[in-house]
Amino acid sequence: MSTVPPAKKRPDTLTRSERKDLTRASLLQAALALIGEGRSFTSLGIREIAREAGIVPNAFYRHFRNTDDLGLALVEEMGVTLRRLLREARQVGRAPNSMVRRSVQVYDEYVRQNRLQFLFVSSERSGGSRILRLAIRTEVTHFTNEMAQDFRRLGIYPDMPTSSLQMVCGLIVTTMLAAAPEILDLPPDQPLLEAEMRENFVHQLQVVLLGAACWKEKKAGQASGAPGLSAGLF
Repeated sequence: MSTVPPAKKRPDTLTRSERKDLTRASLLQAALALIGEGRSFTSLGIREIAREAGIVPNAFYRHFRNTDDLGLALVEEMGVTLRRLLREARQVGRAPNSMVRRSVQVYDEYVRQNRLQFLFVSSERSGGSRILRLAIRTEVTHFTNEMAQDFRRLGIYPDMPTSSLQMVCGLIVTTMLAAAPEILDLPPDQPLLEAEMRENFVHQLQVVLLGAACWKEKKAGQASGAPGLSAGLF
């Protein structure tokens, strides 16, 4: 469910469902606003989230059991939306290079437009609540599996075993996650720096894809690796 509140209507014309959605969205936005002030998610309390949202604390429990439950909603919402956008960027008919650039553009724009969500995920991915860490890992697995499915559908690496294809897609997802802090730390109104960083991001993904194209699955008694590379190094 989106954190974007329903279109503005007079309070007395909202349905019960619309009021509920509006309050839920306000709680999610309140938590993100506090994170934007430099707070860690795990330090947030129900009372201050409710106060930031402009509701009484007891109203919080009509939407979430606890702060972890609210955090899970943030993780799920970001994951579902971003996965949909990236799947659209991997449409049939796009050449691999075009697909990489389009995916980088979509991801870069989404990170910038959802800065607070990525600050939240970046901090919770490596620390904080175990529940949220596991939820983020689950989303990463969803990203990886969906990408592998699209690669199969598009005929990319058609002869590659599924386990190797998922490994390649996992590397791509990890590279994308690692790029988010760089995108967030880029000074505003710096188009040249932004273009340079985006191009470097594209090159990183191209290196992963090029390495995957050279990858040979090991046979009995052999080491996996790329042709011509020393087995002692890989």
